[in-house]
Amino acid sequence: MLKKKVSVMIPCYNEEENVVPMSNEIKELFETKLPQYDYELLFIDNDSSDNTRPLLREICKRNKHVKAIFNAKNFGQFNSPYYGMLQTTGDCVITMVCDFQDPLDLIPQYLEAWEEGYKIAIGIKTSSKENKLMYALRSSYYKFVKKFSDVEQIEHFTGSGLYDREFVEVLRNLNDPTPFMRGIVAELGFARKEIEYEQPKRRAGKTHNNFYTLYDAAMLSITSYTKIGLRICTFFGAFVSLASVIVGIVYLVMKLLNWYKFDAGMAPLIILMSFLGAVQIFSIGFMGEYIMSMNKRIMNRPLVIEEERINFENDKEVRTTIR
Repeated sequence: MLKKKVSVMIPCYNEEENVVPMSNEIKELFETKLPQYDYELLFIDNDSSDNTRPLLREICKRNKHVKAIFNAKNFGQFNSPYYGMLQTTGDCVITMVCDFQDPLDLIPQYLEAWEEGYKIAIGIKTSSKENKLMYALRSSYYKFVKKFSDVEQIEHFTGSGLYDREFVEVLRNLNDPTPFMRGIVAELGFARKEIEYEQPKRRAGKTHNNFYTLYDAAMLSITSYTKIGLRICTFFGAFVSLASVIVGIVYLVMKLLNWYKFDAGMAPLIILMSFLGAVQIFSIGFMGEYIMSMNKRIMNRPLVIEEERINFENDKEVRTTIR
């Protein structure tokens, strides 16, 4: 009887301290605790500048269950793992981060849910050993997006989970050059099981998240699944316009009636113009975020351009590009 094949997909970027222990622990997990499954382990490297790629070549040479894709450049935190999922060949795909912040103990739980019939099983962070302030800010952000989103949003879901081959084929046919996996699972996913866990600290290395990457993720979510930004601009603009008309009428009446004791010269006009200018700049910037998101989709660029792939020789071609 053929074993079911499980694909484990791990995106990485400058993870020289983690790729070897990650590979070893997943190998041990499947050989000791999950021998009833065949497995493949796919690392997709997003143009690392450290020793990650030489280490991955060595790992692939020693273990034919391990595959690697090297991107020609850094294609961002969303495109690379999404593309990696589409290159797997298993009956299901499990996505994990390379820094061990997705505990490997989740893998047996994901598979148990899969055997129960769930097409999707995802990890939900109930707490984190990382910075408490960051966790609180993330919680506030999730609640904000969930409140104003047009579709269901999943709080504290980072993307780690198990996805049945049937759902992976749905992803393959989406034709979205800027995929936001967390939103896609909530919007298009099958019935899912949510598995709670506490997020541990990174085992080694430094986080690659910074203000720009976090802002990018937040804006992609907001512009893809909410109208709140545009609605704020519309309603606030309408309110300021109405207030401006009222102030203008009052000021005109005061001038016509020669109520000079209320005259403060040009100060009210300057303050009003500055305020209106600030509102306009803010509104244009927010609308620009939506336009930029639409522009990326209209340009329809490939998700990823590969530089090299290793240990795919015996597999059917599964490359895909967005066109």
